[in-house]
Amino acid sequence: MKKFIVSIDQGTTSSRVVLFDTKGNIKFISQYEFKQYFPRNGWVEHNPNEIWSTTLKALKQVIKKAKSLKGNILTIGITNQRETTILWNKKTGKPIYNAIVWQDRRTQEYCKSLKNKNYENTFRKKTGLFIDPYFSATKIKWILDNVKVSKKLLKTNNLLFGTVDTFLIWKLTKGKQHLTEATNASRTMLFNINNNKWDNEILQKLKIPSSILPEVKNSADNFGKTDKRVTGKEIPISAVLGDQQAAAVGQACFEKGSIKSTYGTGAFVIMNTGSKKINSKNKLLTTICYRLNNKTTYALEGSIFIAGAGVQWLRDKIKLINNAYETEKIAKSTKSNNEVYIVPAFSGIGAPYWRPDARGLITGLTRDTDWKTLVRATVESVAYQSYDLFYSMNKDGLKPRIVKIDGGMVANNWFSQFLADVINLKVIRPKVLETTALGAALFAGYQVGEFKSLNQIKNTWKKDKAFKPKINKKLRNHILHGWKQAIKKTLA
Repeated sequence: MKKFIVSIDQGTTSSRVVLFDTKGNIKFISQYEFKQYFPRNGWVEHNPNEIWSTTLKALKQVIKKAKSLKGNILTIGITNQRETTILWNKKTGKPIYNAIVWQDRRTQEYCKSLKNKNYENTFRKKTGLFIDPYFSATKIKWILDNVKVSKKLLKTNNLLFGTVDTFLIWKLTKGKQHLTEATNASRTMLFNINNNKWDNEILQKLKIPSSILPEVKNSADNFGKTDKRVTGKEIPISAVLGDQQAAAVGQACFEKGSIKSTYGTGAFVIMNTGSKKINSKNKLLTTICYRLNNKTTYALEGSIFIAGAGVQWLRDKIKLINNAYETEKIAKSTKSNNEVYIVPAFSGIGAPYWRPDARGLITGLTRDTDWKTLVRATVESVAYQSYDLFYSMNKDGLKPRIVKIDGGMVANNWFSQFLADVINLKVIRPKVLETTALGAALFAGYQVGEFKSLNQIKNTWKKDKAFKPKINKKLRNHILHGWKQAIKKTLA
């Protein structure tokens, strides 16, 4: 009988479930988009029941497919949008409010008040993060303060919090398990990455009760089994990782100094820093890359809030394209950006600026600017934002040489080449672009003994294509100067 591993990849715009064989090859994918809710300016929400229903629908299809392929599912790995926050009733399993998405900016003023109390250094030393609406902590606080039923449920000890992984584990196990793991916990702004525990001082400062928090496990660990009423039979859940850390695993970034950059809804650069925590002087985040056998591997991370979401904006809001694939052809058909720059600060701007109050900007428009130029400028903006992150790494004394890239956007050859040109580094694209799903699957396989070592996992990685910088220094400096001016205007 064939052996399979299932990966649940619950993302910002869709729930995807992938069936892998034990060599890391994709056998089947089921995916469903779900609705994005924007109740107010800067607010972004999901319906947790839609997250669950789309995940379950995709999972059932994959289980059915495995059966038709005469295979046995060994285990499930879960990866997820990280900071997105859900609170639910322990008795009923019903969410008390919509999921507040990582992109949401509603706690901007509250974050400002925490900074004014001089909490930033304390939070940074303990969590590796800046005080920002991006992370879960202030989202939890907002729900506790604004959703009346939360007080009632707290009194009876019936309120639970989780990032999306925790919510899915709860649903899959029919409420038997309230768990998360180290990488997701490290994105809440409540988790002390020095001692790997929820931090009591921060919890007290924010008035968040520890009773609502899940138990934190290793990235590869025993997370219980699915309830057979949900999945037809019991299946072990053996790995959980935040999406960016899962992509680092899928890209086999196990050596200190290895780097991956993922281009999905947002874009995220992660550098493995080994057992050492590096505190960036240039506003990058210190975070957990993974935790195995109670041993923590750390990472340095740069976060870009809008990458593929910019392409989605072109498609859904201003209707310049019908689908993402068109962007490659359109960008190729234009000779240059004609000095037009788009800064997609739709949800503030992340590293290295950390300005939640920033808003999007288009600069350089003339009578000659056409819709194709706007499409190209949107795609280009992702490469420019990446440049800012790599520039920060260089300033921190870390000199990347090669970057492994993944995510939906890098299927675009034009973008991948432009990225290499702008960051002036060789970028390598793997054969399996679903590296996020792959990372969760590989760690799940490791936990159940299918892979005996990280080295064995590393051997599953295969190169598709390398992109080397082609443009000259003068042109690179010229286009980057235009970007820096656009950023200056955005932050003014």
